[in-house]
Amino acid sequence: MKKHSEQKVVATIGVDLGDKESRVCVLDDAGEIIDEGSVATTASALARKFKGLDRHRFVIETGTHANWVHDLLESLGHEVVVANARKVRAISANERKCDELDARMLARLGRVDPRLLQPVGVRPEQIRRDMMLIRARDEVVRARTALANSVRGLAKSTGERLPKCSAKSLHKQKLSQGLVALQPLMDSLEGLDKQIKEYEKQIKEVSAQRYPQTALVRQVTGVGLISSLYFVLLLGDVRRFKNGRAVGAYVGLVTGRDQSGARDPQLGITKCGDELGRRLLVQCAQYILGPFGPDTDLRRFGLRLAAGPKRNKKRAIVATARKLAVLLFALLRKKEVYEPLRNSVKSEGKVEAVPDARPPISRAPRTQLA
Repeated sequence: MKKHSEQKVVATIGVDLGDKESRVCVLDDAGEIIDEGSVATTASALARKFKGLDRHRFVIETGTHANWVHDLLESLGHEVVVANARKVRAISANERKCDELDARMLARLGRVDPRLLQPVGVRPEQIRRDMMLIRARDEVVRARTALANSVRGLAKSTGERLPKCSAKSLHKQKLSQGLVALQPLMDSLEGLDKQIKEYEKQIKEVSAQRYPQTALVRQVTGVGLISSLYFVLLLGDVRRFKNGRAVGAYVGLVTGRDQSGARDPQLGITKCGDELGRRLLVQCAQYILGPFGPDTDLRRFGLRLAAGPKRNKKRAIVATARKLAVLLFALLRKKEVYEPLRNSVKSEGKVEAVPDARPPISRAPRTQLA
């Protein structure tokens, strides 16, 4: 690739990142292709190819390699636009989709107007590493749950049934003589439980040392150590959000829209953004609306929505999770003391006598995530 100083143009470079090899397309200021090719998806190969060039605009898509490639190209002095892969339908819906055409499309969209790509921000490396700690723990929890279910299923196939208990304590159960073949699986469960506890120890240390603002979030009963830290990491700098409504949309807990003319159907939530963050908020909402949730404005809001048909309960949990996200955002931004019944207090300072007449929503199986 020729250097920008020799071409006398400002180039826009589309890079379709692959696991082993990435496709590159370079456009000049007039939109003409001046270079195309491939490069290995490694830090050394990318640095050799793009180091020493004048400042260009690189366009890449969100994906496994997007974060470290973004950091590398920025360290080389380039502008980097990370396109939201879910929003670039011109690429994903192309009938002749291939890496070469994808790179061209990224370059052309980035040259015309980067806003068409709905670019996403890339979190600092330290935050990404701390989030990885929680995500790794989540994978171990999932593995433990799957293994515990397998052990119970294998036991049932022999006509026996293991005692009821949580997945984290299943390895403590004694096996009969007919189930000795399952002992190695029980040992694996014990090992997974120890690994989860080690992750939780590290998460507790990280939260105390680097993110003291998590204490503001944990004022809300039902929001624990894992959920508070992940929410703080997920939002990052709260000043980048215009208001609480933007936070609800950011975690994918607002309804989608497909309006055209007089047609405006009611859709489900968008489920955009971070899946684990959304799941943690839903689990916190389940606790708040469950039998052990204290009397708060948030609980009263959810129980009012849960009245009526059974389907209302699921909607109430999602709506409570969205409202919880807005509440946690407000606590982080304003650094206020949480008042559970703030909206229920009359002007004279007395709490309205609103009886909790409806039964609480059945609590989901206890997990380690919330």
